[in-house]
Amino acid sequence: MLDAIATVSLGGTLREKLEAIAEAGFTAAEIFENDFVSSELSAADVRMLMNDLGLRNILYQPFRNFEGLTGDARRRAFSRAEHKFDLMQEMGTDLLLVCSTTLKEADGDHGRIVDDFRELGERAARRGLRIGYEALAWGRHINDHRQVAAIVADVDLPSVGIILDSFHSLARKIPPSSLNDLDPEKIFLVQMADAPLMNMDLLQWSRHFRCMPLQGGLPVTEWVAALMQIGYDGPLSLEIFNDRFRAGLSGTIATDGHRSLVAVRDDARRLLTGEGILPPRSEAALRFVEFSTTSFRRNDFSEMIEAIGFRKTGSHKKRDIDLWQSSEGLPIILNHETESFAGSYGLVHGNSLCAIGVQVADRKAAADRAVSLGMKPADESSGSLAQYSVPAIRGIGGSLIYLLDDGIMRELLEKEFEINDPVKGDGRKKIISFDHLASVVRYDEFLSWVLYWTSLFDLRPCEEVDLIDPGGVVQSQALENRRASLRLTLNGALGGRTLASRFEKKFMGSGYQHLALETDDIFSFADDLKERGFPVLRIGKNYYDDLQARFDLSDALITSLSERNILYDCDETGGEFYQIFSRAIDKMFFFEIVQRTGGYAGYGAANTQVRLTAQRLAGETEEASALLT
Repeated sequence: MLDAIATVSLGGTLREKLEAIAEAGFTAAEIFENDFVSSELSAADVRMLMNDLGLRNILYQPFRNFEGLTGDARRRAFSRAEHKFDLMQEMGTDLLLVCSTTLKEADGDHGRIVDDFRELGERAARRGLRIGYEALAWGRHINDHRQVAAIVADVDLPSVGIILDSFHSLARKIPPSSLNDLDPEKIFLVQMADAPLMNMDLLQWSRHFRCMPLQGGLPVTEWVAALMQIGYDGPLSLEIFNDRFRAGLSGTIATDGHRSLVAVRDDARRLLTGEGILPPRSEAALRFVEFSTTSFRRNDFSEMIEAIGFRKTGSHKKRDIDLWQSSEGLPIILNHETESFAGSYGLVHGNSLCAIGVQVADRKAAADRAVSLGMKPADESSGSLAQYSVPAIRGIGGSLIYLLDDGIMRELLEKEFEINDPVKGDGRKKIISFDHLASVVRYDEFLSWVLYWTSLFDLRPCEEVDLIDPGGVVQSQALENRRASLRLTLNGALGGRTLASRFEKKFMGSGYQHLALETDDIFSFADDLKERGFPVLRIGKNYYDDLQARFDLSDALITSLSERNILYDCDETGGEFYQIFSRAIDKMFFFEIVQRTGGYAGYGAANTQVRLTAQRLAGETEEASALLT
């Protein structure tokens, strides 16, 4: 199948769009009429530019409100079509998309529509051109691809065929199995789009909220699998209408588009045959995190993690890198090297989380999948695991994702570090795992990172939520695998005054904002934190008064929670969630301590406004104290 994308899917001028499409690896493009009309390029210029870029021009679109007209309106419709034919021949494409009419005055009689397309097809054939008929989901009379197929069959001309669009069919809940009865030879083009599941007007849903395959909730994988099953091997072309994409960088959106087509085709093949085109997604597990601590406040992280209960157990034998571990052996690496990847990262972003290590079943296969999806491999000589040739790819904010196998972590710890204080239980309550990583991403890149993580690893997106910050709204999406061994949250700020947006500005882009660590007894752990001087985020009395009313908690439990500044949530199945937050380090990074009971699977979204307000107030208090001193 040929990979293509419609120019309407991207922002920028027509020239910028076509250049981005070619750079992303596409081999073909659709020209959207408004992009051409508003361009300085002539039709001949478009043809030459696409030739130079190695792109096939597979479609000119759309031709609207054609069928079912009478009298002078019908005559003008054919006159318009002839003008489009002239343009297409000069531009270098042979296929015109005709979308089903929305005009009130158009006649929906099947026979009349067949007559219109037969005449249009005959005119097109005389010029060596073709007509593709598409059913708009909101079409006045024709809104189902099965209706289009019946009309095309009755027209019975080689020059008239079907154009399918996954959104128009799936948005109307037309099942992918409906494709089984189509003749693949009569399908001239398949356009692809996904969308979040929303209950709204079809036109508004289509025009503003479409997204790349695998970024939404429509069964696009099953759709492509059904096409493969009937033997369709023509182009798959993205046609995305999305306000965020139009405002984003055309290169990023085009890259995402190509990645999504590669991934959805692989998923569809795997669904049909059990084997895909790419190595399968790995069920990854987070095994370590690495911080760059090269800026002048390098001790902030060591003091914070020491207060959490981590201990410095060793130092790198040759480099300025320290190993810290919990009593259960959970590793955090503090990298103080200036002449290194961590040094460069810290120079740009300050003290921050610069790399993570994830364990996969086959690190080479995982790396090969990443490269096939257009993800950038990192220079193995620059990272902290360089000696072991561990593959790494660039992640959020340019950070590194090391791909580990089962034995590499033990080898790293034993051979690279001088262990001065081995891990041993000390009787205190324990950090038992990494619970999740929270990241802040640019709002216009939010869907890009959803696609990145879900196409690379076996992660499923949870329900998207809007988090209320005192300075605006933050869009949040959690991603996790079945074993909960890798959990991430993506947060994109809609306003410029949120904690997330302030992080993005100070951090100079996207990055990890906090790390959540899981304990098995948060009340005793909170007492240990207080004893060790952990800078706990203070939570106000009003929260606990409301908490008691919402969940009918006992006075004793409310007192225990409030004395320790523990946040609480409970789901509909009775699962419970407890949270303690640190104050932010340098107003940027903070830690979270959590406990989950009863199968609680969320992230405490109900507490977000409270804890974000508390972070803001804590920051303002620190600023005031700094001014006084």
